[in-house]
Amino acid sequence: MFDEGRRGDVCVAGPRTRALFKNVTGDARAVILQFKPGWSAPLLGVGASALTDRIVPLEDLWGHSGSDLCHALLAARGLPEVLDRLSQAMALRTRQTFEPASARLARRAVRLLEGDEVRVERVAARLGVTARHLRRAFTESIGIGPKDFARTVRLRRAVRLAETSKDWGRIAAEAGYYDQSHLIADFRELIGLTPGTFLKRAGERFGPGEAEAGFHDAAGR
Repeated sequence: MFDEGRRGDVCVAGPRTRALFKNVTGDARAVILQFKPGWSAPLLGVGASALTDRIVPLEDLWGHSGSDLCHALLAARGLPEVLDRLSQAMALRTRQTFEPASARLARRAVRLLEGDEVRVERVAARLGVTARHLRRAFTESIGIGPKDFARTVRLRRAVRLAETSKDWGRIAAEAGYYDQSHLIADFRELIGLTPGTFLKRAGERFGPGEAEAGFHDAAGR
């Protein structure tokens, strides 16, 4: 994030177990680079579990390379140059680090959890590992356990359905909830808002039909 005075910083926001809302005042701008699940260790040098519910300066993870990148981004002459320098930095990191086997396993589990599998035991069986091993690898690489990740997938599915329907009973059923009250409880616990309030805020900020953008913005995933 930076302002027109060319001041700014580069921070890493880890996966969140609860929504975080931040009011930004003044003329501030930000470029957000969102990693796919499992890429924390290869790109940042630490597992996602070390960053859960934390926001840390990139310099704390990369040392001088982090501060050098911050200065390079602030000196960029526009967004295309910012993105180009970010891309170069990420490419360099992937050549300098290794990818743990746990990250590969976690990404395979993510694909199953985002598909039709919702039970951790069945996901583990399909991957040929024990549920305990899967939970350990998943938490290290993703930052939250597979059960909590499945909750965010279900909530995101409900948000997507709510873009075209206001029948919350049907939305709850199609998204995989027991009932409408179960859906509302997850909204309150994970996002801190009722479904109606969340959709209203997302519409005001991102425009009609863009509720899923609001979900990613609030949930930090």
